[in-house]
Amino acid sequence: MFIRSLLHTAPNAALRPCSGGHGCPDILEMESGDFAVIGTDITASARPHLPHGSACGTEERIIRLPRAILAATKAQLLSAI
Repeated sequence: MFIRSLLHTAPNAALRPCSGGHGCPDILEMESGDFAVIGTDITASARPHLPHGSACGTEERIIRLPRAILAATKAQLLSAI
């Protein structure tokens, strides 16, 4: 299912704010070529504030991912696509 954690392969993997298996945001590369995101589910509070033209289906979730995590995985994301 998952090939790798992009954050663990990042040069600055020390940014991973993980303690005891909790609070561990990450971006995971999947065997299918897609990506999965581990973050905080903010669907309930964010859905009413989505920009015009955006929608979140009943099977979808809006996930908050810390900016530092996305920035730390930029090179890995670019090399994966």
